[in-house]
Amino acid sequence: MTEPIRILVVDDHPVVRDGLIAILSTQPDFVIVGKAGTGGEAIAQVQALQPDVMLLDLEMPEMDGVEALRRLRELQTSVRAIVFTAFDTDERIVSAVQAGAQGYLLKGAPREEIFTAVRVVHAGGSLLQPVVASKLLRQVSAETSAQHDPDALTPREQHVLKLLAQGLQNKEIAAEMHITERTVKFYVSSILSKLGAGNRTEAVTMAVQRGLVKLT
Repeated sequence: MTEPIRILVVDDHPVVRDGLIAILSTQPDFVIVGKAGTGGEAIAQVQALQPDVMLLDLEMPEMDGVEALRRLRELQTSVRAIVFTAFDTDERIVSAVQAGAQGYLLKGAPREEIFTAVRVVHAGGSLLQPVVASKLLRQVSAETSAQHDPDALTPREQHVLKLLAQGLQNKEIAAEMHITERTVKFYVSSILSKLGAGNRTEAVTMAVQRGLVKLT
């Protein structure tokens, strides 16, 4: 007979935590070894109980779930983590996965999905709900494009960049494009970020090198 999967449940809401424990306890191959209400408690419980799988909320007092995941990775613990949260923003998903989460489920997921996630992650796999996976891929793709693809600049940003290369100041660019100076500042800031430039001069130099603009 195989050993049951030892699970730690981490959520700062007692009702949610106890409800999740009740659901998981219906499975003969699961055993709940502990529960925690903060990121700090989660770290202590993982070290003391050495669970196989941890279901972890992201939004908690004192230390959130992402920071707890980072600390556990630094401690080189063997626990495999499934984020179980109401937060589905691209940034939170990326942060959690980068911090070491092997699974990401949204609260409200059918119980069968939760059971499957625990078993898949325990077996060494990863499991993201389709909606979560698509958000993650979109975010990673956007970040990669912004960092490595000059064409990631929007047409408006490319226009601003060309005017920068001509030596125009923000006020002059605003007049040329019939937009506010504040909007120009936003475009310039975005251009610097996407090109990885420290200032306007460096941005123009990099743009010339990449063939984005030509100095006349």
